Amino acid sequence: MRHIAVPCLVTLLIACSGASRASQPMATADSPTTPDPSRPMAAPPLKEGQAEARFAMGCFWCAESDFEHVPGVIDAVSGYAGGHTTQPTYHEVGSGSTGHAEAIRVIYDPTKVTYPELLATFWHGIDPFDGGGQFCDHGSQYRPAIFPLDDAQRTAAEASLKAVEKDLGKPVAVKLEDGGTFWVAEDYHQDFWKTNAEHYQRYRMGCGRDARTKAVWGTGNAH
Repeated sequence: MRHIAVPCLVTLLIACSGASRASQPMATADSPTTPDPSRPMAAPPLKEGQAEARFAMGCFWCAESDFEHVPGVIDAVSGYAGGHTTQPTYHEVGSGSTGHAEAIRVIYDPTKVTYPELLATFWHGIDPFDGGGQFCDHGSQYRPAIFPLDDAQRTAAEASLKAVEKDLGKPVAVKLEDGGTFWVAEDYHQDFWKTNAEHYQRYRMGCGRDARTKAVWGTGNAH
């Protein structure tokens, strides 16, 4: 994550940015069609009985945590969506040059939780008025977005957006986007809130995420 508004987290930024990793050439539309296994790969198919939702909420570490606390959610996977290159890396997305947003793929059991319920978790985990980033992370790569996967999801997302605007009394900056391929982020980002819990909690608190969502909604996800 780019903690540019939180100077005390500079050392954490160095630790999580993977700055020591060797850079790789960006994969464009003209790149070979054979996937490079050293770069992020497309998300695998769902298993029988599973459903999927995709959202961008700023930091994908935090979005993962928010959704993995929801009963009926099987997994929340960090990745990249909404861009124009193939197999984008964390550093390429972070540069803002690929058009992708940090996003999550929510895999869930539709007999236990519904898509509208997941939309509610999405809304209460973001600042809906900031379309240029979220909390201390700024840039289009941190924009909030909903990526409907079919007509039913789009209809539900549009209805929820209208309901939120009515409830809050003013327009929101969240867009519904065609996410295209979901590229699964590097392994070290997956379940970061569990595997690096102390680092994650310092980031989340320092970024002001829960304080802002509480100010907007009266409550927050706070995980």
